[in-house]
Amino acid sequence: MPLIGAADTAPLMGILFALAALGFWVDGHRQLQKTSGALWIIVCGVLLSNFHITPFESASYGFVFDYLLPVAIPLLLFKANLVLIFRESGKVMLTFLFASMATVIAAITALQFVDLGANSPEIAGVIAGGYIGGTMNFVAIGQAVGMDTDLFGVTIGANSVVSVIALSILIALPSISLVRRLIPSRIISEKNEADAIAFNTRPPPRLRLTHISLAIGLSLAICTVSHALAVLMNMAQYSILLVTAFAVMLASIAPSRLEKLEGDFDLGMLIMYLFFAAIGLSTNVTSFLDSALNIFFYALLVVVLHITIVLLVARVLKLDLAEALVGSSAALVGPGPTAAIASANGWHKLISPGIVCGLFGYIIANFIGVTLTKLLG
Repeated sequence: MPLIGAADTAPLMGILFALAALGFWVDGHRQLQKTSGALWIIVCGVLLSNFHITPFESASYGFVFDYLLPVAIPLLLFKANLVLIFRESGKVMLTFLFASMATVIAAITALQFVDLGANSPEIAGVIAGGYIGGTMNFVAIGQAVGMDTDLFGVTIGANSVVSVIALSILIALPSISLVRRLIPSRIISEKNEADAIAFNTRPPPRLRLTHISLAIGLSLAICTVSHALAVLMNMAQYSILLVTAFAVMLASIAPSRLEKLEGDFDLGMLIMYLFFAAIGLSTNVTSFLDSALNIFFYALLVVVLHITIVLLVARVLKLDLAEALVGSSAALVGPGPTAAIASANGWHKLISPGIVCGLFGYIIANFIGVTLTKLLG
C-alpha cells in the first residue's frame, strides 16, 4: 500500500504541481539546464511511485491525461503561423525537411537491428514523431495510437536521456575539424562575435488573466469541435490530429490577434509538465524493465542514423554545415534548444529560421508519427 492513497486528491495534485515546478527550476538553472526538466520530473515521479510513496493509478492522473492534455496542444500552437514559417525559414527549411525524412528512414531502419517486440509500431511512431516535432508530439502520438501508460512512461524516459545525448552531439559537431572540412560552412567561417544578440534574455512572461482566460477558452473550443467531428467520423482516437489542424488553421488565419496573446505557450508547457509528472507517478518500472534498455538503444540508434543521413545529404548537396545542423536540431530537439545552439555558436541569423522550422515540426509530426505506426502495424 502506498503512503498516499489513490483517493487522496489534494496531496496528489500538490505533488503533480511540485514536480512541474521542479522541471521549470531545472530548465532555468545554469548548471542543470543542459539536462532536461522533463527528465527530472519523470525520474522523480518514478521514484515516488516505485518506492510506494504514491499510487500507480489515480483519478488525479486521469484528469491530467483525459482533460488537461488535449487543452495543451492548441496553447502550444497558437503562434504556429504557417505563412510566417515558410517565409522566414529559408534554406533551413530545406535541411529540416531532409532531417524529417532522415528521422523516418532511421526509425524504420533501426527496427531491423533492435527487437521491440509486439509494440514496435507504436514505439517507432512515437519516437519518429518526437524526433520531427518535440515533446508535445511524443505525448499526442502516444495518445492517438493508444500506447499503454507504462510503456509510454518508459519510452519517454528513454527518449529524455537520448535527447540529451543528441543535443550534446549537435553542440559538439561544429567544433570537429574533420566535419567542417568535409562539409564547409560560410556561416561558421564568417561568424562575427560583434553581431551577438542576447537571445536568452527575453523578459519573463506577463500573467494577464484576460489573455490566459481567452487562450484557455479558445483551446477548449477547439478541443470540443475536434472531438465532436472525430466521433462523427468514427475516429475518436485521432481527435488529437484534428486539434492540431484546427489550432494551426486558427494561428494562420488570425496571426496578428493570436500574436498578442501572452502566457499561452507557458501555460501549455505547465500542462505538459503536469503530464510528465503524471506519467512518472503512474510508471511501474518493474513491469517494463526488460524493454526499457531496448527502447533506449533503439532511440539512440535512430538519432545516430538521423545525424549520419543529414551529414551525408549536406555533403552530397553541398549544404552549409551550420544550416544542416540547425535543421537537424529543429527536428531532433525542437525550437528552444535549436535557438540555444544557434545563439551559442554565434549563428544569429539562423535563430529565427531554426525556431520556425521547429514550430513546423510540431505541426507535421503528429500526422507522420500516427501514419508510420499504421504502416508498420
